[in-house]
Amino acid sequence: MKPWRAGRRPAAVCALAVPAAALLLSACGGSGGLESAGPTPTAVGPRELWPSLTPASAAVDDYGSGETDVVEGVAVPGGDLRRVDPVRVLRAQQAADPETYKDIAAGLADCGDPGRRGPDCPVLHAYFADLTGDGEDDMVVGVEAPKQQLVVRVYTYGGGTLTQIMNDEDAVISVELAGDTVVVRAVADLSGYEYRTSWSYDVHQKAMLPTRDEIVRTGPPRTPSASPSVTPPATPSGSPSRTPSAGPSPSAS
Repeated sequence: MKPWRAGRRPAAVCALAVPAAALLLSACGGSGGLESAGPTPTAVGPRELWPSLTPASAAVDDYGSGETDVVEGVAVPGGDLRRVDPVRVLRAQQAADPETYKDIAAGLADCGDPGRRGPDCPVLHAYFADLTGDGEDDMVVGVEAPKQQLVVRVYTYGGGTLTQIMNDEDAVISVELAGDTVVVRAVADLSGYEYRTSWSYDVHQKAMLPTRDEIVRTGPPRTPSASPSVTPPATPSGSPSRTPSAGPSPSAS
């Protein structure tokens, strides 16, 4: 079967005296007739390979998807995360798990509060957007880690509980907010390519999941810059400023 598309409207109308059969044959002098768009490709469904293969029952690697962490000891005035200093959040998590945060402990000490914020503070200023769909802003925090790694975290507040719902660590090129999705662009191990991971909130898991993970051609073979940057789609807080993991550690894997 061939699909058809209508031709352009003819400039002149054929004479009414011309029989209908002649109209069909002549197509008004060959102008404005139907034209073939060519043969339609045959639809081909997926073909299962090795149908007798025993399905795996467990993942080999722990990607960390769906892991969350309740943050204790941080007040959220009026339930508004914009009034929360991200440095206090990181310090609370450090107090609960000092070993995990040993690689950035010295930097956290340079983040002020009390005192003046120093240049070695690894905590970047926060951005805010409703990522969970509850009508309230969630907080996106970046933490610079050793080996040019950037940790990207998302915190949400509800029911009196502050919870970390995303933790991704990578050699980040940039971070973007696209609606309710966090897109992390990272350096790929192939020259001229980059990784792009889209994180979206899953209502069943109550966490941000990497719903799309791809490697994208970006140009001729080259070495992309690994300098982390954040594209600001929202208002920053008042505080100054490839294998992703989703554990609680901001240090390099």
